[in-house]
Amino acid sequence: MRRLWGRLTSVNVQKAVWGLDEAGLAYERIEAGGSHGVVNDPAYRALNPNGLVPTLEEDGFVLWESNAILRYLAATVPALALPEAPRARAHAEQWIDWQSTSFTPAMRDAFWQLFRSADPDRALVAESLKRSEGMAAILERHLADRAYVAGDRFGIADIALGCAAHRWLNLPAERAERPALRRWYDSIAARPGAARALGEPVG
Repeated sequence: MRRLWGRLTSVNVQKAVWGLDEAGLAYERIEAGGSHGVVNDPAYRALNPNGLVPTLEEDGFVLWESNAILRYLAATVPALALPEAPRARAHAEQWIDWQSTSFTPAMRDAFWQLFRSADPDRALVAESLKRSEGMAAILERHLADRAYVAGDRFGIADIALGCAAHRWLNLPAERAERPALRRWYDSIAARPGAARALGEPVG
């Protein structure tokens, strides 16, 4: 039995859902986090002491942290395998980490203020959008002559950054046009494996 705990409005849960669906693995998703609660229950904290989502539970094996879940899927599902060559693999890992340390954190304040605050702090939003534009520009340059983030085929770096780009492109704010980023995003978002992860309204 495979279970994934987490709500689909979480960008980190979206990554895990997309990875599982892309891999063709059956699982039960259990709503948790946000208005669903659950994450502070003792039973859940026994699985994930951080009280965050997602958490993957698979025949007694428990794993949290969305990018760790993606790496686990890449290690066990050939279709999602990271490149074998050390340098190519390192590049994929680099972009996966960049999503969690740079791109998503840059837009966090804008997202929370615009979607979760009754009285958004416009100065905070503006600063967050400015940082995010810098990150989007980096990704735009990288994708200018590439179909995928790392290597010549779709992989977990595309999933991690695709979920971040989904949030970025759906913020109710003006953004610079990024044709390469948009081309790449439209291509990967059209994959069947993306349907459930990106199907819910951003918010």
